[in-house]
Amino acid sequence: MLPDSIETLLGGLSAETFLREYWQRKPLLIRQAFPGFETPLSPDELAGLALEDEIESRIVLEHGAHPWELRRGPFTEEDFRTLPERDWTLLVQSVDQFVPEVGELLKAFRFLPSWRLDDIMISYAAPGGSVGPHYDNYDVFLLQGHGRRRWKLGQMCTDGSPMLDNPDLKILSEFTTEQEWVLEPGDMLYVPPGLAHHGVAEDDCMTYSVGFRAPSHQEILVHFTDFLAQFATDQQRYGDAGMQPPADPSALDDAALDRLQAIVRQAAEDRDALAVWFGRFMTEPRYPERVQAQETEPGELESLLQQGYGLIRNPSARLAYRVEEDTLVLFASGEHCVLPASLLPRVRLLCNEDYLDAETLLGWRSEGDAWTLVEQLLSKGDLLIEEEDE
Repeated sequence: MLPDSIETLLGGLSAETFLREYWQRKPLLIRQAFPGFETPLSPDELAGLALEDEIESRIVLEHGAHPWELRRGPFTEEDFRTLPERDWTLLVQSVDQFVPEVGELLKAFRFLPSWRLDDIMISYAAPGGSVGPHYDNYDVFLLQGHGRRRWKLGQMCTDGSPMLDNPDLKILSEFTTEQEWVLEPGDMLYVPPGLAHHGVAEDDCMTYSVGFRAPSHQEILVHFTDFLAQFATDQQRYGDAGMQPPADPSALDDAALDRLQAIVRQAAEDRDALAVWFGRFMTEPRYPERVQAQETEPGELESLLQQGYGLIRNPSARLAYRVEEDTLVLFASGEHCVLPASLLPRVRLLCNEDYLDAETLLGWRSEGDAWTLVEQLLSKGDLLIEEEDE
């Protein structure tokens, strides 16, 4: 199901060429990026996911109670029975975390940082179904999974682009078609941030949207300063020893701003603190409730491994690492730990593999730090014991 090479996925381009010429710059249509693609999920199965409380889902009706009506899940079977024959779309978020076969598709995008990947949203649209012309603030790959969808690409947009007066959906009130294609199963369209696009189902169709995390500058500033504030003490205060008498006591002079800027700059230039915060922030799970601590008895892990059970990475967990001189920092679902640099080969496996077999892990028993790390990730819920039917 996966492309046999990066060049196939990117229509003959190398990863380097794509990143240099297209990524965050301009769109790219790739015919048969996934040759002979067959959707691992049927429309009925997608609708079944939308019945679940823990799964985010939405339905957009172009001609509902008002134009572009948004309904939020979870839904009931009756909700689907009463939908019109056309002009509506079901969207289900993070399907990769609930359906392993969908999660497998993310392996095709390993030429990008894994901590940038967000999720795979799948939409099903009845004929004419759409979510209206819009733009995203992040990169997206749109893989056609079933049926046909007509995509129109328009102008680059900004926060000031005019929108329809709709409280639920950000739909552009002005859209100028500049490119247009019909995608069939296996075809894929890359759309950079800010580019207006409008997809309309030609028939019953499913589209897989591979989205990426791109924190806003607002998020970066707010969350990083909140992180830094945890380590500041009440005794660290603004000071102005050695200042000159003010020309006017009511004036906020440049010298005061220089002192204040020095405080902010010193905090912002702490590269180690920035790295720790960013690693924690970018590995925070989309659904924290799905990464829960689990109790294990002493010796239980070794016993299960000896019975042949391997470990799988929790589909909702996010792992990343950073090498810093003679140490190694592992980020796991919004937390971090400092490890000896000798663990780098083990950490790479943990971060890059979805499954570790029993034989491999049993070989780590003689490595105290590696074995302890696996036990900790298991107890945190980042790793899970495989089930009998896996």
